[in-house]
Amino acid sequence: MDKESCNIWDDACKQLKGILSRDIYDRWIAVIKCIEISGTNMRLAVANDFYKDWLEENYFPMIRKAVMVVSGKEIDISLEVDSSCFGNDHSQPAPEPSFSSISIPNPFEKRQSNHNLNPNYTFDSYVVGAANQFAHAAAMAAANSPSRTYNPLFIYGGVGLGKTHLMQAIGNHVVSKKPRSKVCYITCETFTNEYIDALQNNNVSAFRKKYRKIDLLMIDDIQFLDGKQRLQEEFFHTFNTLFESHKQIVLTSDRTPSEMAGLAPRLISRFEWGLVTELGKPDVETRTAILRKKADLLNLNVGHELLDYLAERVSSNVRSLEGALIRVATFMSLTNQKVDIQKVEELLHDLLDKESQATVNVEIIQRTVAEHFDLRQSDILSKKRSKDIAWPRQIAMHLSRTMTNQSFPVIGEQFSRNHATILYAHDQVSTKARDDRGLQQTLAILKDKVNKNCAKASS
Repeated sequence: MDKESCNIWDDACKQLKGILSRDIYDRWIAVIKCIEISGTNMRLAVANDFYKDWLEENYFPMIRKAVMVVSGKEIDISLEVDSSCFGNDHSQPAPEPSFSSISIPNPFEKRQSNHNLNPNYTFDSYVVGAANQFAHAAAMAAANSPSRTYNPLFIYGGVGLGKTHLMQAIGNHVVSKKPRSKVCYITCETFTNEYIDALQNNNVSAFRKKYRKIDLLMIDDIQFLDGKQRLQEEFFHTFNTLFESHKQIVLTSDRTPSEMAGLAPRLISRFEWGLVTELGKPDVETRTAILRKKADLLNLNVGHELLDYLAERVSSNVRSLEGALIRVATFMSLTNQKVDIQKVEELLHDLLDKESQATVNVEIIQRTVAEHFDLRQSDILSKKRSKDIAWPRQIAMHLSRTMTNQSFPVIGEQFSRNHATILYAHDQVSTKARDDRGLQQTLAILKDKVNKNCAKASS
């Protein structure tokens, strides 16, 4: 294979490495060999049928897109099994660890050391405000009466709003009250990788035994199931077994079940059996309370004026808020200096700049899109269905989803539509933008205009 062909595949791998987690990349992409690139055809090889089936089912569209991006042209990719390509050299796919090495024998022999819970994530350390009050109450109810109130409990919300904290607080509460309970907290990505290991090592029965004999199963970022059909099938039966045995299930996600386009309808139905509750962005009073509690826990000598300033300026999520406090406190500790507001702005200029862009709201998006397409904002909100209005309206709906942390139902209220209409518009624009460079440029221009209009509004 010539040097140019090698470069195309190498560059595509670099693209994928930047998108995927290290574990996923090493497990699924690094094991692929490029056999040949001829014109607009590429032949890739893997060592066995298992790799081929899983890649085609889960990662092939992503591979195809990465190759197209780096080559600048459509390339027809074929994936084949050719174990002779791997031989016995160092490029052969590394053998997967046996599933028994991932605590399969009896994962509960050491009950309290193997549930993966962070002891700091408790209800006592969780600050309750208007945006999370209902979710907190539901979590408390599930913790006090597992499987008797809300089962499953499905908590959704944007990044850094406290989903993991609230979920693990349930687990810590159950463990403290009933130490013999079989409690398991796991991310969906880890759940996926353990299932893959079980398939490769013909040990699926051990995997099922591990997860179907649990009193409280908590899976974080369940949206990772989206589009993975084989994994959904396995989780469907695990869910049914636990539910029918009256075991508590708690799930978190960055979106509602119905917003997962690649999720099987029967799983959506089951996720909605219990209670679906949202974690919203905390208001300024709650953010202030969070900072004060964090400062007390860490014994930080930071004045209330500074905490109030941070609460006002950092509003996107709790994680960023606490990170800002830690950065300021670290500077004070290392330099033995007190800081004023001006110094804080210098220390946090990157975060504060990002926050100023994060204050995007749906109304500004509607107005910006209307101006761009020479329409009125009332046209965007109207029931008119002519193409010159309907398409800009769908773009505004798409941008509202991608540029804010708001859910489809909340966005729908601001367009006087239901969440299904917003979801449809978002999917339509996303799908078309994949291959339409003109639309990609339009979206980039609109995002820039929206950010500028937000900056003007906040100045």
